[in-house]
Amino acid sequence: MSGLLRICTAGSVDDGKSTLIGRLLYDSRSVYEDQLHSVKKASKNRTAGPIDFSLFTDGLRAEREQGITIDVAYRYFATARRKFILADTPGHEQYTRNMATGASTADVAILLVDARHGVRAQSRRHAQIARLLGIHHYVLAVNKMDLMDFDRTVFDDIVEEFDRILPGANLHAIPISALHGDNVITRSDRTPWFEGQSLLEFLETVAVERDAERKPFRMPVQLVSRPTHEFRGFAGQLLSGIVHAGDRVTAWPSGRSSTVQRIVTWDGDLPMARAGQSVTLTLADEIDISRGDMLTVGDIEVGKRFRADVVWMDERPLDPSRIYLLKHSTRTVTAELDHGLVLNQIGSVNVTTARPIMFDRYVDNRGTGSFVIIDPATNFTSGAGMIAEALRDRASAGLAQASAAERVARAARSAATEAEAVDAVRKALEELLS
Repeated sequence: MSGLLRICTAGSVDDGKSTLIGRLLYDSRSVYEDQLHSVKKASKNRTAGPIDFSLFTDGLRAEREQGITIDVAYRYFATARRKFILADTPGHEQYTRNMATGASTADVAILLVDARHGVRAQSRRHAQIARLLGIHHYVLAVNKMDLMDFDRTVFDDIVEEFDRILPGANLHAIPISALHGDNVITRSDRTPWFEGQSLLEFLETVAVERDAERKPFRMPVQLVSRPTHEFRGFAGQLLSGIVHAGDRVTAWPSGRSSTVQRIVTWDGDLPMARAGQSVTLTLADEIDISRGDMLTVGDIEVGKRFRADVVWMDERPLDPSRIYLLKHSTRTVTAELDHGLVLNQIGSVNVTTARPIMFDRYVDNRGTGSFVIIDPATNFTSGAGMIAEALRDRASAGLAQASAAERVARAARSAATEAEAVDAVRKALEELLS
């Protein structure tokens, strides 16, 4: 099996994620001599034996001092059969937002469970986040089986419980000892009752489908290029699909269509471009297109209201009375969210934006179905969202019956541009205070 595989690890604190990854890197000979020397030196006076495998990924000083993972640690390694990008994500509840970051681009999630403690609340939370983010392949790594004498009953009970958490998922369960290497690289003699693949064997052979190219063409416009008065091109990265010179595309939100004349790159024109490539398209017709607009083949949702699953990442709770910035592909708009969330909470929220955005459901297209929420006061990325469905605009209610916050929000939403929205909010506030 060839190709690149993106992996993330997840689980509760002290389940052994970093130790497992360190063992995987060490036994697959993916560690440089200077790294090995540094880890051996740092392992002295610790209780993990001659090599503390967790130090291969726990790179921050605070991580080594506390013995926990705080940041997302990315490691690149390869075997003769495949290349891997691995994200070791935190297990502590306080850093759940970092786990969501590491899982957002993964093809496979390795979910660790300590055989002594079984499935804990954080294990459930991480499994739910992984499924929410669209991961289809899971490894259930039941770790520290050596401390349970490799009891098959313990393993089977944990697998049965996880089947209820992720019903219908592609779940490959493995009894392991990360510290001693059982079933990490090769099958262990200490689990004769286990007939499945070792962790590395599974990762080398699992077939993942990246169907971005098979989805409809979507390209948000990042830049309108006008180097001369004779050239007008629209630059951006293809989020999904394939586009050919001569294809008929539609520009949104205007809904006007035209034909692709050229696909321009630094190295010359291309006959076609595919998902992931950054290109400049020229069109046969003069269409008013700006940064934040989107070129598509086929229909796409265009609207101001949708329901989304949001992971809240800000220590300051989500306040429904505040206006936030919502960044979706190359378009940034002001937005309201209809109910509160606190740090690391995941919830279904109705979102209303001041201007229309072009989107698909997250399950249909990750690129056009995801967004981030920004606090305009601090410029902090407060949340990440996955669009679940479009909502139809509500019938307008009388302003006289609306609350002060609703009146200001409606004034902002009714504006056609950001400048008009600012002016409308100012006037509404003046009316309320007069």
